[in-house]
Amino acid sequence: MAGNIIGEMFRVISFGESHGKCVGVVVDGCPAGLKLSENDIQRDLDLRRPGASNLTTTRREEDRVEILSGVFNGYTTGAPICMVIWNRDVRSEDYESLRYTPRPSHADYFAYVKYGGFNDYRGGGRFSGRITAGFVMAGAVAKKLLKSLLDVEITAYALEIGGEKAENFTLEDARRYRYENECRAPTTQAAVEMKKKILEAMSRGDSVGGIIECIVTGIPPGLGEPVFDALDSDLAKALFSIPAVKGVEFGAGFKAARMLGSEHNDPLVVVDGEIKVEKNDAGGIVGGISTGAPLVFRVSVKPPSSIALKQKTVDLRKRLGTEISVGGRHDPCIVPRAVPVVEAMTALVLADHAIRYGLIPPVIKNR
Repeated sequence: MAGNIIGEMFRVISFGESHGKCVGVVVDGCPAGLKLSENDIQRDLDLRRPGASNLTTTRREEDRVEILSGVFNGYTTGAPICMVIWNRDVRSEDYESLRYTPRPSHADYFAYVKYGGFNDYRGGGRFSGRITAGFVMAGAVAKKLLKSLLDVEITAYALEIGGEKAENFTLEDARRYRYENECRAPTTQAAVEMKKKILEAMSRGDSVGGIIECIVTGIPPGLGEPVFDALDSDLAKALFSIPAVKGVEFGAGFKAARMLGSEHNDPLVVVDGEIKVEKNDAGGIVGGISTGAPLVFRVSVKPPSSIALKQKTVDLRKRLGTEISVGGRHDPCIVPRAVPVVEAMTALVLADHAIRYGLIPPVIKNR
């Protein structure tokens, strides 16, 4: 299966399946000398761990990370960093009924076609949200690298769930509240309303989607390698690698299509001797290059396809239409657990581009 590597100089290889022995990543290209421990990784992993609230799947996984290589005496060595978590709470029998009756809007059937039926279908295999645990492990390394050397801070949160949108909040509000509530909302009031929408869908055997917004501060101007490795191009690719993501927009995004040039353009001004943009409808990227303004983007997340309501599908053996009602343990809304994944994928791309631009050296000497 090709397509499991991302990055040019900070490279990440993803491996594992939902119900296989483990899920993990190899990070190649991390500079030597970064202080790193399993606790650094575990903090982020705990934010996406299943079974953490009644709004997520009831699958109970400890998700304790093990660093197998690339760290010695508390510092990265410059060698590949291999990290794994072990799958413990698997109930593969839940998926036997789905083997030949694929879920609508899931990859079940299309993976069956592509891999001739040899793919691991249990729990969705490589197409499960479970593989994003590996993204988060790698992202934790990238986030620490960016914060330690460049003071880059990445803040993602649930802007909208089930049509309920958070309003009247600041970036500081989002940083304070997003991981203090089950919905990952930037305000407590928004969290209450979003939770109602999720519970209402659950009670009907249905699911809901939403929008994740991410703001990154501390990015210097100049990151990005136009034209095919533009910063927004690489970010979009990374974000679309998260299962269930269906759209990405930067700055004003699709609203820009309804604006005049005089409205959308971000004037250049001089502030304390430095050239900056007066506003930020571009979202911190122009021409595929970071402007120095905060990076601002939003990600659209579809409702989970595994729902209890009856839906039309086909029986692959009989080649006849049938109906399916999905049992087992599934998230009624992916948005809350996807928030740390969005942060992780953002960090991977930014770390890669910072190394490519020469802002991060191969050896970190200041301990």
